Parts: sequence; structure tokens; C-alpha cells
Amino acid sequence: MDMLTNDYPDILLDRREPPCLSLYQPTHRRHPDNQQDPIRFGNLVRTLEDSLRQAYPNREIEPLLAPYRALADDRQFWNNVFDGLAVLAAPGFFRVYKVQRALPEFAVVAGSFHTKPLIRIVQSADRYQILGLSRDKARLFEGNRDQLDEIEPASGVPRGPADVLDADAERERATRTHGRMEPTMSLHGPSDVKQDAIDADTERFFRAVDRAVLEYHSRPSGLPLLLAALPEHHHLFRKVSRNPQLSAESIDANPDALSIDALRERAWRLFQPHYLARLAGLVEAFGAASSKDQGTDDLAAAARAAAGGRIATLLVDADRRIPGRIEPGTGAVTLDRLDHPDVDDLLDDLGESVLKGGGEGVVVPAERMPTTTGLAAIYRF
Repeated sequence: MDMLTNDYPDILLDRREPPCLSLYQPTHRRHPDNQQDPIRFGNLVRTLEDSLRQAYPNREIEPLLAPYRALADDRQFWNNVFDGLAVLAAPGFFRVYKVQRALPEFAVVAGSFHTKPLIRIVQSADRYQILGLSRDKARLFEGNRDQLDEIEPASGVPRGPADVLDADAERERATRTHGRMEPTMSLHGPSDVKQDAIDADTERFFRAVDRAVLEYHSRPSGLPLLLAALPEHHHLFRKVSRNPQLSAESIDANPDALSIDALRERAWRLFQPHYLARLAGLVEAFGAASSKDQGTDDLAAAARAAAGGRIATLLVDADRRIPGRIEPGTGAVTLDRLDHPDVDDLLDDLGESVLKGGGEGVVVPAERMPTTTGLAAIYRF
């Protein structure tokens, strides 16, 4: 399954050869609600097909639709969905994202992807990852305050020691365990030697896991990482870890022994203080910037500043939608109605503009926003 955090922001914002197909729908985790999900998906695919035939009457459209049709028939996929589904396609490109928040039902063919619902998700401030670790297994989870799910690690992440031990390591271990040992020089018995070999393999495994999780998950996503492992494994992993996203707090349990809800509750208890501290810091930074005329809560002023690449950080109200358009070159704002596919949410457009300008966007719960306009922008100059 494609990883939204790994594709953000470059792949999501990269221009593709049209036509670009964007499909969004809410999905359901449990029976019987999930029985309607593939039916609704099929209806949305037909909407895409009709739009393609109207907008591109002379184009062969079946290669674009074939991956959608295959997904519609994948029974295993529909039995393992989350709360929302996004499927993007273009010539030579196909991405499927299962997300932990419900998405509005929507299907459109255009010259570029409609990615703003996905950008809003990855900019939410309450997201984190968990690394579940034992001597013989590595698991990865991603969650927020409400949901936690196990995710498929990238192909480069070892799932167990067997993924790490190559032929040289096997020979090295065999030499350590079975090689000549002078009786008069030995300080350890056979059981000690065997334990040393096990400890060395565990350290090698932990080191490889840390390196791969940093490369394929933590660095691309920027999400904080919580370690879930038995207490005796914490010291060793922290000794070898070079991951700056690794939290100082840990879950002292093997995740195999916890239900997913119990794991989420323990993780959120640890992460919530950091989440609240981050939001408080952002609110304080906006207050300080605003007092020096280095920030604004005015939509028109923020849009002009974003067009000029002046916004360092943008806070967006998670519950607000302001329909309209922003002129890409000037940042001029035009209000409109949101019941037409060509009309987007101005706050999402503003967030995308800030992102393209090298700034940071953060989606904040309404009760934590320092303004009532739906936004708070901090200028970089």
C-alpha cells in the first residue's frame, strides 16, 4: 500500500501528464457497513469514466481505469480499509491511500490532482508513529488521537533478524559459537557464548531497523516515533538509534501483548503533552509575531503574503471551510460557493501555496486556534 507520509509533499504536488483522476470516499472498518464501500467505489469510478469520455473523447481511457477496476474487485483490500480512501491516477501513475479520517465522496478528472484533503490530513498536528520491537520482530504503527493502525513498513525495513543476517554474518556467528576455544583461556561457558551470539544478532537487528525506519519513515514523514518494547530492550535500541524523531518516552510492553486500542491509549497518554505543548508554542509564536506586524489572521493579506513566499508557518482551523479561489500569481482572493468541482476551500488553497513556498502548514483544532478567522499566519520576513 502506498504511504501518504512518504509521498508528501513532493509526489502529491508534482505536476503529472493529464488527465489526472482523483477519487475520494469514506470507508468503513467493520461489517456490515463496509459491504457498501466497493459498490460506492464502483459508482465513483463510473463518474470518472463519464468525465473522461466527455473531456477526452479521442483518448484510450481503459489503461487509466483498469487499476481502479482491479481495486474494485480486490475483496481482501475492502476487508482491510480504514476510515477514508483516496485513489489518484494519471498516465503511468497510480496511488492508493488508506487514511484514518473520513473523506467526503468526490471524483473528478482535471489537469492536476485534487490533493487538498490529503494535505490537510498530513498537516494535522496530532499524528505519530510507533515502532513495536522485540528480538525477533519489528512492527510499525501510525495513529492520531482517535485511531491507530498497523502499517506495512517500506520494503527496506527488516521485519526480523533473518532479513538482516547475510552469509558473512552467519559465518561470523558460527565462528563465535563453534570455533576453537582454548579451555585454559576461556572466561565463559558454552551458554555464555551462545548468549553473546544472540545479543550480537539482536544489536545488529535493532541497528538495521533503526537505520531503515529513519530512512523510509521518520525522515520522510517528520512524525514523532514512540518505541514499544519490553523494558530490557529499550536501553539497547536507544544505544544504537540515530533517529532524531525517537521520543524520550516509551511504551514498556511488547505490542503483541496489547490490543490495538490499548496500544493507542498508552501512546496518546505519552504523546498528548507534546502535542499540546507544540500547539501552545505555535499560538505563542503567532501572538509574538502579530504584535510586531509579522503575522496576520486576515485571509486576503495571508494569500498575498503566501504568493510572495513570505509565510513561514500557517495555522489552519480544522473545522473551517471558506469556498473560493486564490489567483496563483498575485494571491488575489475571490469568494464563491463550494458546490462546484472547480471551487476549492480557500484555506486549503492557502495551505498549498504556503507549502510550495517552503513554509509549514499545521491543521489545528478549532478550540486551540488563536483567531476566529480560520487562519493564523506567521511571516518569515
